[in-house]
Amino acid sequence: MKLTGLIAATHTPFDSSGELNLDAIQAQADWLLKNSIQYAFICGSTGESHSLSLDERMQMTQGWMEVAKGTDLKVIVHVGSNCLRDAATLAGQAQQLKVSAISALAPSYYKPASVASLIDSMSRIASAAPDLPFYYYDIPVLTNVRLSMPQLLLEAPRQIPNLAGIKFTNEDYTSLQQCLAADGRRWDILWGVDESLLAVLALGVKGAVGSSYNFAPGIYHRLIAAYQAGDMDTARQEQLKSIKLIHTIAGYGYLPAAKHVMELLGVPVGEARLPLNPLSSQQKKSLQSDLEQLGFFEMAAK
Repeated sequence: MKLTGLIAATHTPFDSSGELNLDAIQAQADWLLKNSIQYAFICGSTGESHSLSLDERMQMTQGWMEVAKGTDLKVIVHVGSNCLRDAATLAGQAQQLKVSAISALAPSYYKPASVASLIDSMSRIASAAPDLPFYYYDIPVLTNVRLSMPQLLLEAPRQIPNLAGIKFTNEDYTSLQQCLAADGRRWDILWGVDESLLAVLALGVKGAVGSSYNFAPGIYHRLIAAYQAGDMDTARQEQLKSIKLIHTIAGYGYLPAAKHVMELLGVPVGEARLPLNPLSSQQKKSLQSDLEQLGFFEMAAK
């Protein structure tokens, strides 16, 4: 079964002292379900995974699974780490807790120099959770690991039998098309650049993981509905709203500002951790004013 529709890359919530605020997960989950988002991708880039300890990441997985129990919400856990043993530990916990899938980005300090090395590294992680679908998380803008994804799909299944696809946060559209078409469209290729969702729908993408699906799901629901109805003018208008919104937020430092946007929506996820700098009081006021001028609070929710 492939993942389809919008998958929110969720924020890790912190309290005023910078510690995990596990109680806030309930509000995050309620918000997603209220806005017809049925997948949460936790502890990824948006979730500040590299700023979390191993224990904190395990607490996050436990917390999300407790909140999701008995609901329609499915949890996908990013388990990647520069330490492959830590990544395997997280994968093992994810399988024990019966999450829906796991994902891992490449080690980014000592980097895999070839596709073969990348496959060896991902195999160490995926084999710790052999019953779960595994998605390689390709995000070269952050990892600076730039390897062939079509080659990965060709060679990896021998060592990673639970490979399900790729979280493709990489604007190489030629490579994307090759991955989508590989092995009779076998693989689940999840798009990871919110500002160009419309373009990849036309290429055949069925599912997308993104941070702005947390705070602006309405834009993307309308975009997808318009695309499916053949109303390309409306779809383009909604995509442009997304671009303007993300550009505005990024002007303040994307992740710290995005977390403040969630606070404005009544979902308390706290500040970002260092080395990311939180917004000043003046920046918060200015951001809210900019959002109001965009009509954000009327267009963002479902």
